[in-house]
Amino acid sequence: MMNFEEINQQALQGGGVDKIEKQHAAGKLTARERIHHLLDEGTFCELDRLVTHRCHDFGMEKKQIAGDGMVTGYGKIDGRLTFVYAYDFTAHGGSLSETNAAKVVKVQQLALKNGAPIVALNDSGGARIQEGISSLAGYASIFYQNTMASGVIPQISAILGPCAGGACYSPALTDFIFMVKGHSNMFITGPDVVKTVTNEEVSKEELGGADAHGTRSGVAHFVCNTEEETLMSIRELLSFLPSNNMDEASVRKTKDSPTRYLEGLEKVIPSDPNLPYDMMDVIQPVLDDEYFFEVMPHFARNIIVGFGRMAGRPVGIVANQPMYLAGVLDIDASDKAARFIRFCDCFNIPLVTFEDVPGFLPGTVQEHHGIIRHGAKIVYAYAEATVPKVTIITRKSYGGAYIVMSSKMIGGDINLAYPQAEIAVMGAAGAVNILYRKASEEEKADIVRQYEEKFSNPYRAAERGLIDEVILPKDTRKRIIQSLEMLRNKSVSNPPKKHGNMPL
Repeated sequence: MMNFEEINQQALQGGGVDKIEKQHAAGKLTARERIHHLLDEGTFCELDRLVTHRCHDFGMEKKQIAGDGMVTGYGKIDGRLTFVYAYDFTAHGGSLSETNAAKVVKVQQLALKNGAPIVALNDSGGARIQEGISSLAGYASIFYQNTMASGVIPQISAILGPCAGGACYSPALTDFIFMVKGHSNMFITGPDVVKTVTNEEVSKEELGGADAHGTRSGVAHFVCNTEEETLMSIRELLSFLPSNNMDEASVRKTKDSPTRYLEGLEKVIPSDPNLPYDMMDVIQPVLDDEYFFEVMPHFARNIIVGFGRMAGRPVGIVANQPMYLAGVLDIDASDKAARFIRFCDCFNIPLVTFEDVPGFLPGTVQEHHGIIRHGAKIVYAYAEATVPKVTIITRKSYGGAYIVMSSKMIGGDINLAYPQAEIAVMGAAGAVNILYRKASEEEKADIVRQYEEKFSNPYRAAERGLIDEVILPKDTRKRIIQSLEMLRNKSVSNPPKKHGNMPL
């Protein structure tokens, strides 16, 4: 008869020493090693370590492994309660069974009851084929819990190996997805099925690797070089977030003065409105210690989203990026911004918007792929958000793009502008070509100058209260912090409803 120590030791080895060595040889950590890196040292409490499957088909009754290919439990990150589950590839290839799905659901429910974040570490061969529909039902139970927890607790997924078929939808339902270059794969149908159905030849990496999802599909929010970097990045992300939707994110002490002047900002924005500049040179100096934690840095680069701190408090940043596509809004940028705005609103994180946008990207590709529908997502997200919203127009703010970028009339609380801001229906040349089609080129040039004098400044908008204050760039940090402090006790409720019908 086995004693306590023997049983536990055997369970801790997962699929066995040989499988662990194989996992290491592939350049991957084991499930428990990953949890060790993620959580504060010595805080992990494992649940259901001895659970085994109940399948008796295809000889599975002879293949019992304690834990059944899933490690679940809870611990702490920076001293805060965090739940975690990790697929153990050394046991049954990390495949999902009816039994280990129940383990996942248990920690999902505990996380929801206790108002604590949950982190999923994915490395799985998919549904356990030997169990048939029972394993698929297990996925459904996990998806249901993902949906119930959405907007209540932060949910984070790390893809640290394969993640295929229906398994992809649990990460897709969570708030943030991390992937590792060279090791992570996500796809609904793999290369073999793709070749059979469409005759395309494509590798796993090309089809659903970290670069594909980090740059083209937008499925991955973060792409890291190693597993260790991924797990440390998850810890950093959680430092900006509250534990649940009823909490506020933790305040960090900072020696960075809230009234610090930004003399360097006076030289960032070119006097020529057609020249690009890097919006990062505006964002970073404004934040505490000039530190910005960017989200989705390689996807839809014409818009920037991420987290920073101001006077020690986390804020969400949304900004047009003139360095890419002149900062225009397109389908991908609209989706990226709207998703981030809604996340911040879910978790009481104030929104600071830096605006320099000439409009929406024109063309048949954008129109036929639904730029109207996608662009409406930003309007919806900003209008629906009840957190404090501060907007700074740094240069161009034209047409519908002006409206959607947290303008005063869709709910911006404090709207500021630099003296060089241009707030108009469109640029001067475009407006004159429409209004004075039959005028000579000389007449048009004169009218363009008049139009620029009237609209290439923020004062007309300020006269109508659509801009609260025109500020100098060097005062940006001070004025944003003052605005956020004033808005700290903001209380707004949207009309009672089951939920809105966002344009998806």
